[in-house]
Amino acid sequence: MSAGAKRLSALVVDDEPLARRTIRGLLAEDPDVEIIGECAGGAEAVESIRERPPDLLFLDIQMPGMDGFDVLSAVELERISAVIFVTAYDAYALKAFEVHALDYLLKPFTDERFREALARAKSHVELREARGLAESLRAFLRGRASSTEEEVATEGARKGGHLTRFMVKVGGRVIFVNPSDVDWIEADNYYVKLHVGGRAHLLRLSMKELEGRLDPKTFWRIHRSAIINLDRVKELHQHPSGDYVVVLRDGTELKLSRARRERLQEILMGGRD
Repeated sequence: MSAGAKRLSALVVDDEPLARRTIRGLLAEDPDVEIIGECAGGAEAVESIRERPPDLLFLDIQMPGMDGFDVLSAVELERISAVIFVTAYDAYALKAFEVHALDYLLKPFTDERFREALARAKSHVELREARGLAESLRAFLRGRASSTEEEVATEGARKGGHLTRFMVKVGGRVIFVNPSDVDWIEADNYYVKLHVGGRAHLLRLSMKELEGRLDPKTFWRIHRSAIINLDRVKELHQHPSGDYVVVLRDGTELKLSRARRERLQEILMGGRD
């Protein structure tokens, strides 16, 4: 990977502790890979994947309860960049590739065979991301070439239906903004504004259209004209009039709809599911 590129996240799922240790040890040798977790069963794996989809999933097939195929059926498969099955049985190879597994490692495997599979997976992820970025950039340049205002591309790169970055045109440059960097979003007639660290970027979408593209675990609409990043909330404050406002970490105060107050309180107390 190029210098400065993000590390690829990896999740290891196997009911055998020794197998998990072996895979974890081999992955730890690669500085381009970050191990974000390991699971001993299918149900635990499903929960982990839904919470944070990995770039690389190393998945056993035969496990008590949910097997590897059950796991893939229970999650949004397109949110996982590469699936590598790791199993002691060769009878499932055909089915594995029917669900678009990238590789099929038979136990016991050699270190060399594992590194070969890992290298292939890394190349696959990089190519997939490069294609997605190129498509977004082409669409952005086609639709915005004549524009002189600072604006945001309407698509960005997606993963599992949610926007994973915004393409922002600032002068003659195109920069990328991660959704996690957005403080809040404001309706502006037929457009919306992304508020990012004191700056505002115009987005050519309606509030309703954008809301459907954002991850609801991170963003929540508090009013017809405002969507907030839940991680930016500092407090809820009630004015003498009885109206509530949401106070963000930077001091911004935003009106909170009465109809949405109770649900927002539940979410902030840990009920984001």
